[in-house]
Amino acid sequence: MEFKHLVEAAEKWCSENPFDLIFAEENDERRLDFYAEPGVSFYVLCPGGTDSFHVWSESEDCLPFLQLAQDYISSCGKKTLLEVLEKVFTSFRPLLGLPDIEDDSFEHYHADMEGEPGPDHQQMGVSQQ
Repeated sequence: MEFKHLVEAAEKWCSENPFDLIFAEENDERRLDFYAEPGVSFYVLCPGGTDSFHVWSESEDCLPFLQLAQDYISSCGKKTLLEVLEKVFTSFRPLLGLPDIEDDSFEHYHADMEGEPGPDHQQMGVSQQ
């Protein structure tokens, strides 16, 4: 993808999130820098050719929170910039003072598994007669 399209996608993403795109450079590396209060910053190196995205932060406070996004990027399959930015945003939610997002699909599954079995479900174990 052309770098200008990546910048446009990043700007659109920022309009819906607390981050600002504070720097975009294509000369030495295809880099997008983001910042949000209170001092949460990171940058994304955008792929050229067959490379993948890379996220990093100069802030030692922010760096540990990027592990989830780094793991996601290195997992199988190509990722889009928006997918990477969403994963970074999810990772930084605690630093931004936002509640963690729970995985609804797991909660629904877990809720279905709780409670007593219904009349159509037999209890496993030794029956006493």
